[in-house]
Amino acid sequence: MAYKFGLDEMMTKINILREELTLADRYCPIEHVSSRLKSLENIREKALRIDCPPTLEAVRDGIFDIAGIRIVCSFISDAYTVMEMVTGQPDVELVRARDYIAEPKSNGYRSLNLVVRIPVHLSDRVELVLVEVQIRTVAMDFWASLEHKIHYRYHRAVPPRLAGDLLDAAEMAGRLDEHMERLHAEVLAREGDAP
Repeated sequence: MAYKFGLDEMMTKINILREELTLADRYCPIEHVSSRLKSLENIREKALRIDCPPTLEAVRDGIFDIAGIRIVCSFISDAYTVMEMVTGQPDVELVRARDYIAEPKSNGYRSLNLVVRIPVHLSDRVELVLVEVQIRTVAMDFWASLEHKIHYRYHRAVPPRLAGDLLDAAEMAGRLDEHMERLHAEVLAREGDAP
């Protein structure tokens, strides 16, 4: 129950940021946001996969992505801006940050992966809840979505040729992101020159 409320809290924070920027007619770096809670079955499967004992305490300490949010941005620089906006909130504690944009995983995965701890105020207590926040570009999201479907289809045993093609596609998506970032910077520079 606390994980659902933690997810609700983080979604509220992100939606407020989006609305604030939109209502102020300022550039909003967030394209779209989605969230999910891991099912009990998926929690059990992950616990087995990572050798986590199947106790509530061990799961709470060992599985950081029970509650997850994905924020999709247009540009690489937007992803870092959103990370600063999220982690800059006084009641959001950054537990872990992994920058897979600067250093992609070996399979080509790119994203900013954060684990944050936030307070959830219940009727009789305050619980600190971990929420995973993935921040990525549209291109990274497109690639990750297809990669996930392929891994699911092959039960995580993707044939080597297909894995190589996925890595090539990830590198192409990375180049596209870099190209779009340069175009974005050029547009911003021209706007700065405008009267």
